[in-house]
Amino acid sequence: MSSIQPVNKAMYLEQLCEGNYQKLLRLIPGLMGIDGHAIGCAEEKPSLHVQIQEKTTYTLTLSHSFDGDDRQLLEPAVKIRVYRDAGLVEVLRDHARTPVAQVYRNPGQSREIMDYKWSLNYFLSKWLDHCLQTDYAFSTLDLSVAAVGEVC
Repeated sequence: MSSIQPVNKAMYLEQLCEGNYQKLLRLIPGLMGIDGHAIGCAEEKPSLHVQIQEKTTYTLTLSHSFDGDDRQLLEPAVKIRVYRDAGLVEVLRDHARTPVAQVYRNPGQSREIMDYKWSLNYFLSKWLDHCLQTDYAFSTLDLSVAAVGEVC
């Protein structure tokens, strides 16, 4: 996938995270009211499952996975933190990468940390665009895993 590499990544990373927040709320309008699990459906596409992992007054941590014939798709593909008070969304990790805090332990590697965070959040932006263009529609109900098959 092609990527934009701005000169001032810190400034643009914040704007990217703000944009991702808006996209995520358009994709899942009832996100802030979900306590456990929600499912998105799109015609002829696998179900998109969102699992709330942690919910506090100011943050929400969630992961997503796809449902399909291949059970490996159920592994969380992206772990996301939503900062409700700041209106930001940040990718903490994706399925193929280690969390940034475990990769870069030396604060002197700030350029590498910024590049790493930029690539994760740029990926999220493109993924959210895809989901919005594919017309995934999420149930606003808080669903139990037992009811998953009845939704789409």
